[in-house]
Amino acid sequence: MKKTSIVINFFMNFILTISQFLFPLITFPYASRILGPEGTGAVAMGTNYVSYFTMIAMLGVPVYGIRACAAVRDDPKKLARTIQELLIINLVMGAVAYTAFFLSLALVPSLRESHTLYAICSAAILLNILGMNWVYQALEQYSYITGISILFKFLGLIAMFLTVRNAESTLAYAAVTVLSSFGAGLINFIHLRKLVRFTGKGPWNFRRHFRPILHFFAMSVATTVYTSLDVVMLGFMKNNTVVGYYNAAVKIKTILVSLVTSLGTVLLPRLSYYYENHEISLFWSLVTRTFSFVFLFAVPCCLFFSVFAKDVILILSGDQFLPSIIPMIILMPTILLIGLTNITGMQVLVPEKREVAVLISVTAGAITDFILNLILIPFLDASGAAIGTLCAEIVVLIVQFYALKKHIPSLMRKVEWPWLIKALLPSLAVLVVCALFVNLAPFLRLVVGALCFFGCYGLILLLTKEPIVTSVLSRILHRKESLS
Repeated sequence: MKKTSIVINFFMNFILTISQFLFPLITFPYASRILGPEGTGAVAMGTNYVSYFTMIAMLGVPVYGIRACAAVRDDPKKLARTIQELLIINLVMGAVAYTAFFLSLALVPSLRESHTLYAICSAAILLNILGMNWVYQALEQYSYITGISILFKFLGLIAMFLTVRNAESTLAYAAVTVLSSFGAGLINFIHLRKLVRFTGKGPWNFRRHFRPILHFFAMSVATTVYTSLDVVMLGFMKNNTVVGYYNAAVKIKTILVSLVTSLGTVLLPRLSYYYENHEISLFWSLVTRTFSFVFLFAVPCCLFFSVFAKDVILILSGDQFLPSIIPMIILMPTILLIGLTNITGMQVLVPEKREVAVLISVTAGAITDFILNLILIPFLDASGAAIGTLCAEIVVLIVQFYALKKHIPSLMRKVEWPWLIKALLPSLAVLVVCALFVNLAPFLRLVVGALCFFGCYGLILLLTKEPIVTSVLSRILHRKESLS
């Protein structure tokens, strides 16, 4: 199968990420002002609760499937058999997940009170199974993924304004959230036959998948714990209003993390392919450049959105959500931390088939998050959950760095430190001046601050001819050789 340029894949995935950024940027301010912290918090609680059952249904396939399919994508028969085996496993586990989900609704009184909301959110389980994004990622079909996702974001946007009209529209908001996020799954399932020819016949070899799938499933469990447990624990230990405050901060963090990890998403199938075909020099060259990319992009993002946290919260959610400011500031360093662990874990350890090391790291992070949430949430509410998440990400990074201790010194030395420092110091001075002396409405203040800070930062990188920026511009403007 023909390999698409990594630059093109990154560009398409970046557009996809931007669309995921724009949708909540438009819809969340609208929904939060109509539904308030309690309404948006209820939907956040529902979607996060369902995510546990989605995790059970998917059983680690979303990551393992990329690696498994990328390794055999040049052999149509092996590829088709691998996809069918993994889909059958997902369907069986989906039935198990739905059984457990509806039992929990029947047995837990607090869930039973909002059973309709949770039932709507549960559509995400089936749509995730049928969507099989892992196949499209393994085959590097990022143009298709981007197009279909933007279509459903647009449909969701229209549905949002048509159906979410008053404080009683919580169920409509939940349905729109599921539609826009996972509705493309049905189309993906139908479209897949154009890429892969299925026979519908065996012989099946499910056993070969069980061990790695269980490793990835355990990783998924641990990761979901420290990315979703804070919301669930806030809901049970406090109330939906506090969840709403925290959710506003998490949405912003999630958007920024998605932008930082955009490149990593498209690299996993390519790195798995390189490693499987023993092209080790290409493997480490790509990893090294990605490491620099994360530092160059994530550090300024952390600084800017920490300084302008109040303005961002006011714009996205309104003055009802002012208690979200401190949790947002606490969460900002996780943008860099997650960007780095996305490289060390998903881009290095997973292609090297060292997922056990990733499992240990995320398990350590999950335990850290759980313990700190128990201690801090009763006293600090949403800020306590944010501290737990930050510490969990630090622990994950430390464990993964230790697992790669032979390579980390070399990777750190090759980070574009001179360009980062040259661009960041004067830009930081501009940021401070904007924060102290620009006295405008929140939106205008944020726009002026962003133009001045990121404009200064980007201009210095261009003038000093930072290698990554220069390479990408050269590729775009002159169609020279890609990063691959």
